[in-house]
Amino acid sequence: MRKLCCVVLALLPLSAFAYPIDVTKKIDGVSVDYTASDVDGDISSIQLNNYGTRDALCSVTFTNGPESPRRRTVSVPAGKSTNTTVKFNRAIIKMRIALECAPK
Repeated sequence: MRKLCCVVLALLPLSAFAYPIDVTKKIDGVSVDYTASDVDGDISSIQLNNYGTRDALCSVTFTNGPESPRRRTVSVPAGKSTNTTVKFNRAIIKMRIALECAPK
């Protein structure tokens, strides 16, 4: 039993991999939904799903503390989805994503 407890305690730091992700969205005239996720300690990703009948043009800004924000502009066709990722030079502590979408 004692060995089992030691193994469980040793594996706890591996479970503390995820970082918090805050998303602020401004979606005008399109039906776009998102799923944000952490890929690695310095890589973040967002999946955009367009459930509407019109194509959407989205601007995604990833911000990680003192590093300069990274901006990606993607087109999401009607009824389709797309992924956007970004890699930072430092480990991500807290990710802030600003999402703006409008009809194309």
